[in-house]
Amino acid sequence: MGLAVIIGFAALFIWGVPVIYAVLIPSIAYVLIEGLPPTLLASRVVYALDSFPLVAVPVFIFVGNLMNLSGITDRIFRFASTLAGRLHGGLAQVNILASLIFSGISGAALADVGGLGRVEIKAMRERGFDAPFAAAVTASSAIIGPIFPPSIPLIVYGSVTSVSIIQLLMAGILPAILCAAALMVTAAIVALRADYPRADRWPTPREVINALGPALPALLAPVFLIAGMLSGIFTPTEAAAAAAIYVLAIGFVLYREMTLGHVLQAALLTARNTSAILVIVAAAAMFGWILAIEEIPQAFGAAIAGLSDNRLVLLLLVNVIFFIAGMFLDSTTATLLIVPIIAPPVVSAGVDPVHLGLLVVFNLMIGLLTPPMGLALFLICDIAQISMKVLLRAMVPFYVPLLATLATITLWEDLVLAIPRLIR
Repeated sequence: MGLAVIIGFAALFIWGVPVIYAVLIPSIAYVLIEGLPPTLLASRVVYALDSFPLVAVPVFIFVGNLMNLSGITDRIFRFASTLAGRLHGGLAQVNILASLIFSGISGAALADVGGLGRVEIKAMRERGFDAPFAAAVTASSAIIGPIFPPSIPLIVYGSVTSVSIIQLLMAGILPAILCAAALMVTAAIVALRADYPRADRWPTPREVINALGPALPALLAPVFLIAGMLSGIFTPTEAAAAAAIYVLAIGFVLYREMTLGHVLQAALLTARNTSAILVIVAAAAMFGWILAIEEIPQAFGAAIAGLSDNRLVLLLLVNVIFFIAGMFLDSTTATLLIVPIIAPPVVSAGVDPVHLGLLVVFNLMIGLLTPPMGLALFLICDIAQISMKVLLRAMVPFYVPLLATLATITLWEDLVLAIPRLIR
């Protein structure tokens, strides 16, 4: 029956049924066929959502929406423009740097695309950059958000695997910086070949200070959150609430541009986005419970153990599985459905669970940029008003640094674990 449930899900998904129904229909059918009480469905759903770490998900989404609606993203972009506009690639470098800064507060790739992306693409087109190039830079830099703390996908991964969320978040710092640096080098090379514009001169110290002043409260948010988590003042879940209070404070008190209308609009957007995520969480929990009853994870673990006990081979297998999964499933669904099956045998073979978490999330974030289900690609096409074919052609150079970063963090475990080891 466990195999039948998996086949049913795959058949419905391939047929084009929305993923939530593709997960729920085989699960409900299993409960009815096995003669289990229907109330079991409700109890498993409630159990899945009764999770303290998951509280952080809607709150960080709320923070990202607040930033987009209250002008904080504009200040981040202006500061990044002053700082990096003279580099080869000009506003392309600004785009990547701003994404790194924004990621320290929002924790979500699509929040970056939907918020900063609109500002960045509009500014780049006005300065003479081609729309496909602007869109490609925006899309590729947006996946830094779910790697650098705070990170919604890493919080979901930690809640599923019971791995320390603080260590997962800290593990993302160096890989995110490495990814940003690799993207900036690529953007510079492409810009030099295409002769894209850049700022006429380097900024003066006074200009840097003038741009830093308005952006400083936003820039200090990641420092505030990371310091609070490391010092034990608040947990990663409580950090989401601290971030929301911080953003509300600087929006109302310092910038004085945030209104109650902004808060209400952000809350409505958050409710819509959160409900979509948590419905998937609940359905996937039921699906995973059925697979556990049928001992599918144990069988899969035995199969993996039979393939190889070489740690590198297992890591390459993880990359292949989650890279392909990311092409078809959103990160939350893939994490909830696949991680409980893959993680136990891989960790028991000697792979560090924190290292595994970063690999899983990074692969799934690349999936946001790969067809056929790349959500970031569809959103960027809508913002830039270009076709998917044109965007994918412009994306080709930027897949190189992303895959190079993935290879680096796969082979260089110490890069991922350097900061977490300091707090263990």
